[in-house]
Amino acid sequence: MEILVAVIAFAGALLAAIAVGALIQRLRDEPEGWLIAWTVAVVSLCLSLAVIGIGYVFGFGSVTFRIYQITGSLLAPLWLAVGMVQLLAEKVPPRFLAWLGGIALTIVSVAILVFDPLKSEELGKSLPVAANFWAIIPDKLLLGVHVVDVLIMLGMLAVAGLKWRQGDEYDTDNLHASAVIVPSGMALVGAMRFTVPALFTTALLAVAAAAVWYTVLRPLAPYEDDDEDDFDSDRDERPSRRDDRSQRREERARHHDERPMFPEEAPVQPPHGPRGMPEPVPGGPGLPPSPARRSSGLGDLVAEYRAGDQGVDYAARMAPPPDSGPSTGYIMNGAPPAPQAPPQRPDFAMPGTGAVYPGAELFSPAPQQQQQPGSGKLSPTIYGLLTVFTIMDGAGEAFDRLAEATVEAVRRGEPDTLVYACHAVKSAPLQRIVYELYRDEVAYRDHQRQPHVERFLNERQAMVLATNVIELNVNAAKVVPLPTAMF
Repeated sequence: MEILVAVIAFAGALLAAIAVGALIQRLRDEPEGWLIAWTVAVVSLCLSLAVIGIGYVFGFGSVTFRIYQITGSLLAPLWLAVGMVQLLAEKVPPRFLAWLGGIALTIVSVAILVFDPLKSEELGKSLPVAANFWAIIPDKLLLGVHVVDVLIMLGMLAVAGLKWRQGDEYDTDNLHASAVIVPSGMALVGAMRFTVPALFTTALLAVAAAAVWYTVLRPLAPYEDDDEDDFDSDRDERPSRRDDRSQRREERARHHDERPMFPEEAPVQPPHGPRGMPEPVPGGPGLPPSPARRSSGLGDLVAEYRAGDQGVDYAARMAPPPDSGPSTGYIMNGAPPAPQAPPQRPDFAMPGTGAVYPGAELFSPAPQQQQQPGSGKLSPTIYGLLTVFTIMDGAGEAFDRLAEATVEAVRRGEPDTLVYACHAVKSAPLQRIVYELYRDEVAYRDHQRQPHVERFLNERQAMVLATNVIELNVNAAKVVPLPTAMF
């Protein structure tokens, strides 16, 4: 049994050392408080496991016993708890108090555990029970620290659960991390506090180190854009995970305050005539300009609203267009459109994605290309977005169904949305790309207010791992109705 415990201890120490290397590498790119605290905890676990292995091979002494108790019983659970506060607290005062309390407890407790005499110096090669060797002051001190550790970890687990109920993917990741760290930390406290077989104590120390390593690599992995590997020079400029999370939460909160309060989505009726005109939104003439902010577009709230920088001509927006075709038809660069052939029978209405005539083939052929005059210019107010979603494995079909329903609602109820297309990527089955063009930023804000966009924003959170949103300016364009399939 002694040899098995020693093997587990040395293997756990090696695992903890590798985890320390990974944490230090992560700290170089992202010096977060929770990373620092958990690095201290894993270093302590590594030392404790190494001392257990040495003790089972050569025997325990007063020095190895003190190192084992200071690192495994005091520092590891204490700094796991401090790291939980650093991870979940959004305000500076709780994080500062956690640092202050952790450092103060570490200094005072280490001094007492190092200099207080032991009850006995006869230890042997078996794992010593702390209560048999500590005097009353060190024993009660460790008991108090353990109680504080358990209360903090349980409190942080409750905080993570409350935030997850009304949170986003960041809160989901934090709850995942809490559900891994808190049980392992509490099991570690129990193993060090109560009389537990040496094999289980050693295994729990190794499990705690593995839990931190897993948490940093999986649920708390850095949020990176897909193209960051091609631009290594920009890695130092990437915002920290906390800054990115806080920025997106503030943007989503502003978006939530601005959206209309619909108790339930009303059915969207197809607009009569060639265009349906939404009511103007705040920011036009006669109203104070809205402050510059980052607004929530297509789920990740990144397109900056700049409607206050330029006037919006609502009279021009309310005027009917010169053509009577569908709103997803040609962009004519300001020139009058070519006449369109009428349908063969009056009872067949022209769909928004192009004309389909009776007796056509299953797949309608692509429409004849029309020459566009080169003298006109595109409207400078056209606003575009390109959004790249990285979805979870197995969530592709659900995401596609949700996107298809959203596209259909946009097609029926948003005449000023010029292009709204969702693409799959052949070489990357876990990626989806959504391309959007709006008549202007007012149309974009109208789009954001729609109930189906709110539903898309909420329901896709459980399916998406990462999102990259790019704002676009349209320099030149040709758009024709897309061929459709008749099933």
